[in-house]
Amino acid sequence: MLAATLQRALPAFTLRAELQVPAQGVTAVFGPSGSGKTLLLRALAGLDRQARGRVAFRGQCWQDDAQGRFVPTHQRALAYVFQEPSLFPQLSVRGNLEFGFVRTPAAARSVGWHQAIELLDVGPLLERAVDALSGGERQRVAIARALLASPQLLLMDEPLAALDVARRREILPCLLRLHRELSLPVIYVSHQIEEVTALAQHLVLLQEGAVLASGPTAQMLARLDLPTAQDEHAGVLIEASVVSHDADFHLARLQFAGGQIELAHGPISQGTRVRIRVQARDVSLALSAHDDTSILNRLQAVVVELGPGINPAHAMVRLDAGGTALLARITARSARQLGLAAGSRVWAQVKSAALVE
Repeated sequence: MLAATLQRALPAFTLRAELQVPAQGVTAVFGPSGSGKTLLLRALAGLDRQARGRVAFRGQCWQDDAQGRFVPTHQRALAYVFQEPSLFPQLSVRGNLEFGFVRTPAAARSVGWHQAIELLDVGPLLERAVDALSGGERQRVAIARALLASPQLLLMDEPLAALDVARRREILPCLLRLHRELSLPVIYVSHQIEEVTALAQHLVLLQEGAVLASGPTAQMLARLDLPTAQDEHAGVLIEASVVSHDADFHLARLQFAGGQIELAHGPISQGTRVRIRVQARDVSLALSAHDDTSILNRLQAVVVELGPGINPAHAMVRLDAGGTALLARITARSARQLGLAAGSRVWAQVKSAALVE
């Protein structure tokens, strides 16, 4: 586990962060621009000496100002991937990758040379000069270089923020493979909810330097009392397994705690575990089942609570579908006409095209 209590005064706000995050999986630090995400990450890494407090990771105390202890960044078992790749321009891609690898004793290497190259798909780039790389290629090389230092903790500061949509889609699968194939814990800073839902198992919400809440990502996204519910892309995560695939209509049938849903998707092997996101704007509600509709997925659910939407015309509804949380964004008028209240039984209609693996 990583535990930290940090304080750092700035003109706009004061960072006052107390957090405990699991030493496994991906923890996303999420919040709007200027909320202190990068400041927190730099403090955890020991890059901001003005941040005061205590930081400990897996029983190792990296900073304790009350005891006069401060371990410099280069002695902490971590690697840091910046928003800009910061590659060494005088070295080739191979030279950049070797920089961290050869400085790590063979006995201490937890990530092999070929493993990192395959994970980030940088093999074809090895003999290239870094100034001949695209933005996405540069960032993949930077991540591979960080892995080859065999850190115990990887810090990533909005690594996709400077890239266009195409380059983000190029790197995101690499990050997913990294999580699946390595036991390396990652703290990932982002202000893009799509990245958070794709990668993170644990979520820390930051606002004006303060930790609003933290916990498992699926639970956090389903809460109406947090800013994520007021985001245009508000939605929930569902863990499911593939039951079957309809080759004629290119639909995968998925089983989860609340029933079955169909996902517009190419062939997926039966039994495969998938993580899908259902956005609140793609869920409509009805008091009875309707077969004469184009919406394929109709789930029985119970209203848990209602809250305000992103504007006065909207209402947010939290639902329980057989133990799985759903969010629906509907008009306040519809909520009144349906007579919705906690305990109301409804049918949640979910567009299959809106489900994202």
